Amino acid sequence: MAVKIVGLPPIITTESKVLILGSMPSVLSLEQQAYYGNPRNHFWKILFALFKEEVPDDYNAKIAFIKEKNIALWDTIGACYREGSLDANIYGEEPNDIPSLLREYPKIRLIVCNGTKSYNTLKKYYKTEVLSTITVLKLPSTSPIPGRFNKTLAEKIDAWKVIVKYLEEK
Repeated sequence: MAVKIVGLPPIITTESKVLILGSMPSVLSLEQQAYYGNPRNHFWKILFALFKEEVPDDYNAKIAFIKEKNIALWDTIGACYREGSLDANIYGEEPNDIPSLLREYPKIRLIVCNGTKSYNTLKKYYKTEVLSTITVLKLPSTSPIPGRFNKTLAEKIDAWKVIVKYLEEK
């Protein structure tokens, strides 16, 4: 029997315009108390590639970077049961209160879901409250786990470029 796990608090500022939602941090990320702590995950490579910058080793520098770019991070799931790190193993999920976060940070105009589980969970719990009031995009997962729909790193970077375009337009 898996134990209940609890996710990380949001990383956000009053100037955040884009909210990136994962599903639930991996075991390694939870141990480190750091978003996308598994070095194999493509998240930080993708995000820094969007702005043509090198990924720093220091987690605090990564967080300072996203804050400077007006990007926020959180997860659709606040707590759940899961053995290992795979989204497929998640059950008994409790969603984070995304609507309250959006009310508290009204400059957020775009939600980017990092993969299918994040998007489907958001849709399941907040279909009318969130999806009908703000632009929500499902982007390819940054997970390195091979899957039927998994894309190359270059394809993922290309898909995620919508964030930069959105930040430049608004």
